[in-house]
Amino acid sequence: MPSGRAAVVTGAGRGIGLAIAQALVEDGYAVVGGSRTVTEQLAKITADAVQVDLGAADGPARLVQHALDRHGRLDLLVNNVAGTANPAGGFGELDDDAWLHTVNLTLMAAVRATRAALPSLLEHRGAIVNISSVNARLPQPRLIAQSAAKAALTNLGKSLAEEYGARGLRVNTIAPGPVWTDLWAAPGGPGDMLAERAGAEREQLPAVLGMSTGRFTEPREIADLVVFLASGKVGNMSGSEIVLDGGMMKTA
Repeated sequence: MPSGRAAVVTGAGRGIGLAIAQALVEDGYAVVGGSRTVTEQLAKITADAVQVDLGAADGPARLVQHALDRHGRLDLLVNNVAGTANPAGGFGELDDDAWLHTVNLTLMAAVRATRAALPSLLEHRGAIVNISSVNARLPQPRLIAQSAAKAALTNLGKSLAEEYGARGLRVNTIAPGPVWTDLWAAPGGPGDMLAERAGAEREQLPAVLGMSTGRFTEPREIADLVVFLASGKVGNMSGSEIVLDGGMMKTA
């Protein structure tokens, strides 16, 4: 039975998840990447690119079971997948289906994946890294459902760290600010919409958003932080929320 380190990354088809999968492969992990669509980029990174609906009740468990069947163990779970309903609309434009879609993919997929992965993670004294958002503590009206779901995800991480820390499981959360993915880069997407509302060019958005560094975070920066947290180099770090937002959030 294989004895190398194995990781599951949800939402690995593109953006942050794809960068995380790439970084973990480079660090020596066998990576099982789950995505609704197996992109060409993900298929090039790992032979364990799994097409799966992580919003389905059995989707996360099937993804974890694939990892266990293939590699015999699980050392790391990265809960990255998220859902956003109507990012251009406010509270009054979100019906029950929109809320349930966001909560299901952002929170419940993590709950289900964690439940399935927990026995192996505990056996191998592994780690969980949740990808939350600065909006968990900096809510925005046009991201109201996602802000609420990400806040719940952050709280979940802290609760898991409290319950299982004494058994060797480390659980930490990364809370990115705006990250340079298709969400911002795609022509006509939310980035262009926000720039138009602000009367600014897309290149000026970091300043518009109050990012002290004057630039978006790159997906690889999130990925490198995941690799560090998974490494155990600071083994007593658990239950932490690490904000990586270019100085966007000004409060302590």
